[in-house]
Amino acid sequence: MANFEYRALDNKRIQQSGVVEASDRRGALAILRGMGLTPLSVKEAAGDSAKAAQKEHVSLFSFSARPAKKMKPAEVLLFTSELADLIEAGMTLGAALNTLANQGDPHSGMCVVATDLKDRIIRGEAFSDAVDAHPKTFPAIYGNMVRAGEASGAMVEVLHRLTEHYERTQSMKSKIVSALTYPCIVLGIGVLAVIFCMVKIVPQFAELFKSMGQELPLPTRLLMAMSEGMIRYGVFYLLGTIVLVLVFRKWTQGAGRMKWDGFKLKMPLIKGLIASGAYASLAYTMQTLLANGVNVLSALRISEETSGNAVIGEELKKARERVTDGTTISGPLAQSGVFPRMMTDMMALGEQTGNLPTALGHIGKRYEAELNRNIKVFTTMLEPILILFVAVVVGFVAIAILSAVFSATSAMGH
Repeated sequence: MANFEYRALDNKRIQQSGVVEASDRRGALAILRGMGLTPLSVKEAAGDSAKAAQKEHVSLFSFSARPAKKMKPAEVLLFTSELADLIEAGMTLGAALNTLANQGDPHSGMCVVATDLKDRIIRGEAFSDAVDAHPKTFPAIYGNMVRAGEASGAMVEVLHRLTEHYERTQSMKSKIVSALTYPCIVLGIGVLAVIFCMVKIVPQFAELFKSMGQELPLPTRLLMAMSEGMIRYGVFYLLGTIVLVLVFRKWTQGAGRMKWDGFKLKMPLIKGLIASGAYASLAYTMQTLLANGVNVLSALRISEETSGNAVIGEELKKARERVTDGTTISGPLAQSGVFPRMMTDMMALGEQTGNLPTALGHIGKRYEAELNRNIKVFTTMLEPILILFVAVVVGFVAIAILSAVFSATSAMGH
């Protein structure tokens, strides 16, 4: 027999802790359920037999040997929503995870992660600890909110709020992606059309113009030189472009990330999408954390890690350092110059009234609405810009060819 330390919830959702004696963890879990308790964490007490320690080592090794799989954000949203519904319907956490683990392809990320979570729960780990073991799937906000739900006994409510958080995040991301997809497609088709024109069509005109033996106008000579250069050195242009893209990407992910993220917040036409989306996401994240009992310092740290923008993350870090000295959140954020005045004023009002989560919810709605307006402005302004771009390219090619034709016909007339 061995001693097992436990944390559990009673029928009134009050957290209890203590020690029970059992032959193994399964026995300890059965004893706790027989006492009418809902186990949160069951761990073998220190100082038990070496044999039990050896079993623990083997069990841990078997977990680490599993293939590393993760869920996509959309799968995490579905997983969280279904888990909340199953627990709300009366299932225990272990049974709900077992149900999710047996759905769909057993080798999919969702089934593999759900199976691992279920096994960890059976071993006696807390759900929050099991979630923290999959940092690539569940961000810090997930584990902290689950931990708050375990402490308060409101796991279903926390899962529903996490579902709402993921739905908002996915919605904002999809809006930004859809707004940028159209111009990317148009620009891609335009570039391919120009390359095809330079490689296939212009050379045919070039042979015709050379056979006439006439001096060609400057636009025509430029067009022919560009066409010849693309044919001869096109592979090197392509390789050079790929290298530049890779170098730029590495720079933006390393030493240049701060400068690039700051530029995105000031870039004309794009800044409205990037900034309003970042502010709305930040407000909703902090609201979700604070409303579920996560302390201010942890909420700032998690928001810093999940902000997605180095400039905003750095200012949140500075605010977190100042909050430890007793300063309000809104004060250092207002002094940074990165956050808009309306946002920091609304946060200050929420701090004064003692209802910061509600104020953050209003901020999130305000900037989500602004994101929608910026998307409309972006798509409205982008259409004439793309038309102008296509007109300039097509116009240059047409002028270059037609000017050579007119020059040749006028020479033949003389």
